[in-house]
Amino acid sequence: MSVSTAASARTICAPLTVLGRDVTVPLVTGGEVGYAALDYAASAPALQRVWDDVAAYAPYYGSVHRGAGYLSQLSTDLFENARRTVAEFLDCREDDQLVFTRSTTDSLNLLARALPAGCQVFVFETEHHASLLPWQDAQVTYLNAPRTPRQAVETLEQALAERDPHGPALVCVTGASNVTGELWPVRELAAAAHAHGARIVLDAAQLAPHHPVSVRDLDVDWVAFSGHKLYAPFGSGVLAGRADWLQAAEPYLAGGGASRKVTRREDGGVAVEWHDSAARHEAGSPNVIGAYSIASACKALTEAGFDTLVAREQHLIDTVKAGLAEVPEVRILSLFGDDAPRVGVISFVVEGWNSSHFAAALSAEYGIGVRDGLFCAHPLVRTLLGSDPQTQGECGAPEAAPGEKSLNAIRVSFGAGTPDEHVERFVNAVRELVSDGAKWRYRTEDGRCVPAV
Repeated sequence: MSVSTAASARTICAPLTVLGRDVTVPLVTGGEVGYAALDYAASAPALQRVWDDVAAYAPYYGSVHRGAGYLSQLSTDLFENARRTVAEFLDCREDDQLVFTRSTTDSLNLLARALPAGCQVFVFETEHHASLLPWQDAQVTYLNAPRTPRQAVETLEQALAERDPHGPALVCVTGASNVTGELWPVRELAAAAHAHGARIVLDAAQLAPHHPVSVRDLDVDWVAFSGHKLYAPFGSGVLAGRADWLQAAEPYLAGGGASRKVTRREDGGVAVEWHDSAARHEAGSPNVIGAYSIASACKALTEAGFDTLVAREQHLIDTVKAGLAEVPEVRILSLFGDDAPRVGVISFVVEGWNSSHFAAALSAEYGIGVRDGLFCAHPLVRTLLGSDPQTQGECGAPEAAPGEKSLNAIRVSFGAGTPDEHVERFVNAVRELVSDGAKWRYRTEDGRCVPAV
């Protein structure tokens, strides 16, 4: 069974068409302007293709795996076909399992719950909190921030060489930093992990929307990512990889769908036989639309061709970096150096400005949406900022600790739906704000920097 859509015959071009491209927003200085969405690293806008596919399916929505009716069977088929599509997108191995979750955070917490007893976990302090924090119940070794890709591999090799070689171990690493956008040496880290008897999980939340991710080629044991960063913002995520730890673990959630058989025991309790398939960790009615939207986005990116998308994104990266380099007051944050390969994520600070104040001015005076703060990667941003003095400005960082009102940065991020005009307007706005200052006054309200009324 299938759902036909007009999208099947659409010619895919770069940039891909996203929702919100025609949205206008008011400026505090008067008038309106087309909104420049440059916060893809937080949540990317939905592809028009995804929206159209979901709209075409919506009238046929039904319960999954539980109904004899036509719509239930169609929805079940759609859900399982989505699983196969995403597995193909990730180039999974034949015996891998792909579990639909709510997000990257949910995926990594699921894996954390499935760790074998006594498992040692190794994670760099540079990780997003989604991959830094789920391992609290395990024996965790936090590795210092490396300053080169080679140092990252050497740091991991040294830590693994000192571990107990007889127990299970897991390495967790990002594919692309959500702060600097820099690409990590995933294949080399995987080789180091396996050489020391450890497994590795890849946080591909920032990598998958920008570059192809092959489980086989990278030789990772698991990969996790979120739909809402892959142009499919319907509250779904993916954990794909080795089945054995997942099959041996208690279900992530207990409930219908995860259980194969439930009976009463003689002692009055309940005996449960759990599924061995992905359903074991997908209790409850699944997010069919979320899974289908991820599959739709995977198809759209594949059809557009990553070679084309990567080349165009590199043009946008070069435009932003060149523009910021012309402003002496701007410092781009980097672990591996200015020339390190990266995806469309760039964080920076501006001398004489608090980053929250600068981001607020970009929004209120230019209609440009960026991110400010520590980006759910506090240890990494603290390392990158060090003790560099930053002017307090009119507003402090949102939810900053006392004495750390200037410990924050600005992040601009973009992708397959970003037109050239957005990044050009951003670069020009940075130049104007630094040279001329803000045209409006700002204040802190409920932890945010906002225009003063």
